[in-house]
Amino acid sequence: MKKIAILGSTGSIGTQTLEVVRENGDIEVISLAAGSNTELLEQQVREFHPQVVCVYEEEKAREFRERLKDVAVRIVTGMDGLIETACVPEAEIVVTAVVGMIGIRPTIAAIEAGKDIALANKETLVTAGHLIIPLAREKGIRILPVDSEHSAIFQSLQGNAGNRIQKILLTASGGPFRGKREEDLLNVKVEDALKHPNWSMGRKITIDSSTMVNKGLEVIEAKWLFDVEIDDIQVVVQPQSVIHSMVEYEDGSVIAQLGTPDMKLPVQYALYYPQRRYLPGDRLDFWSLTHLDFEKPDMDTFYGLSLAYEAGRTGGSLPTVFNAANELAVAMFLNREITYLEIVEIIEDCMRAHHNIKSPSLEQILTAEQETYERIRSRR
Repeated sequence: MKKIAILGSTGSIGTQTLEVVRENGDIEVISLAAGSNTELLEQQVREFHPQVVCVYEEEKAREFRERLKDVAVRIVTGMDGLIETACVPEAEIVVTAVVGMIGIRPTIAAIEAGKDIALANKETLVTAGHLIIPLAREKGIRILPVDSEHSAIFQSLQGNAGNRIQKILLTASGGPFRGKREEDLLNVKVEDALKHPNWSMGRKITIDSSTMVNKGLEVIEAKWLFDVEIDDIQVVVQPQSVIHSMVEYEDGSVIAQLGTPDMKLPVQYALYYPQRRYLPGDRLDFWSLTHLDFEKPDMDTFYGLSLAYEAGRTGGSLPTVFNAANELAVAMFLNREITYLEIVEIIEDCMRAHHNIKSPSLEQILTAEQETYERIRSRR
């Protein structure tokens, strides 16, 4: 029986991972971690019986211990607790589904402890790919992508070891504002940006999808996962979200992965790789699928994507600034503290003010993150 740890178990990826566990019946959940949704976490603990549970917020953890007095489980908290949850000896694979740079330290710790990583936390590689990829190679650890696009690329690479990649074609739905101009986005409300046409995701990633910053983060992540140059990754808008990404080889052949927009597919593929398992749900019906559309992304209106390419080309600590600025700006937008267009304005301001560090240590990455937050807060 496969044994797993899930960081971010109450979020979108975490809950869908547990659906996969429930449907297959041959995975044991060794540990769980969540931020503050202790009601759902309690249900998960009582159903899956993990050994260790992390409630990140200390006050919530104290309340949680009281509620679970009747359950034999170790409850931990904070960053130390998150790291412990990732490193429980029995766990073979760690699903990193927490949102943001909080995932860096536990991912590094899990790799050092010899755990394979099912990676759904893109910020980890965006900001610290130069540290994590060499460490994974050194430890002989597999990093298995859970993002639908990166899973699609990974699947399109199977059976092609030794063949040179010409280009990665990273698909995007275009989000709820595809085809809009900047002037159309002046009065965007939170509710408008949360209406994704195809995918059901968490609030933060749904906003990132609407600005196409999420696609920019995926470009940088793909650079590290697949060892390609930033300019060999081409974003293609595919509005139906049927083609999840493609790989072009040097002979001109293009191999793509297609499927319905269901995140359980890449989750299950990562957990059971290289085996494929039956997955309940809808299937593509090619008789009713009358057309597939492809478009070039609008880099002027969705300037955040252009900034991501700049950050990825420059490297160093600049991707950390890009990511951190976006994290806080999106949180402020969701709290109705700034306008929609200010999200990318804040990202650009922080990038222009930053003095880049070519090969930052983990401490320098975390310092750059905090300095970015401080700059944004000083604007208010």
